[in-house]
Amino acid sequence: MPTDPCTPAERSRAASRRAQILQAASDCFHDHGFHGASISLISKAAGMSAGHIYHYFENKEAIIAAIVERDLDRLLTLSAEMRAASDVLEALIGRAAEGVIDNLDPRTAGLKVEIVAEASRNPAVAKIVRAADRCCMSSLSETLRILRANKGHSTDDATLQGMTEVLASMFEGLLLRAIRNPDLDRNRVVAIFQRVIRQLVTDPN
Repeated sequence: MPTDPCTPAERSRAASRRAQILQAASDCFHDHGFHGASISLISKAAGMSAGHIYHYFENKEAIIAAIVERDLDRLLTLSAEMRAASDVLEALIGRAAEGVIDNLDPRTAGLKVEIVAEASRNPAVAKIVRAADRCCMSSLSETLRILRANKGHSTDDATLQGMTEVLASMFEGLLLRAIRNPDLDRNRVVAIFQRVIRQLVTDPN
């Protein structure tokens, strides 16, 4: 008797298999690059057939889309939690430490840089990455708007856009530093990032 894909058990199984595929694909993209990581290689790393991979993902671009969406969902959840905090500024500063440590992880950095590199030459991947970036930046801008409004500071669009771009550049720059200098002092970087962010987002002008 065929299983019902709508039952909680089957949905859980499908989610588990998708997560298994995404982890295997992430490892393969990091270790072999987007073009070097074939579906055959990903299926071997995931411990399932290529046909099983295609059951969940149409192609490698669809796998990248799922990886990007997974990261975006995590960031949007963090943003929502910060906006709901009693002290948005301190919540932002606290979460910044997690972001610094995460982006300084060499494997995390390698995967993200590989995806961005592929976006520079693959229009399909570029569309995925840019759509996620717009969503992420919009969420960050709203967090900063609430933070600054609470302190009576300017919340005009130009100010918020400038701040979000500077913050994004700071954190994305860590990805390259993680690769160029994997032995840097993470705690020191965290402390400096927190001071810079505090100064930036609380500047009344």
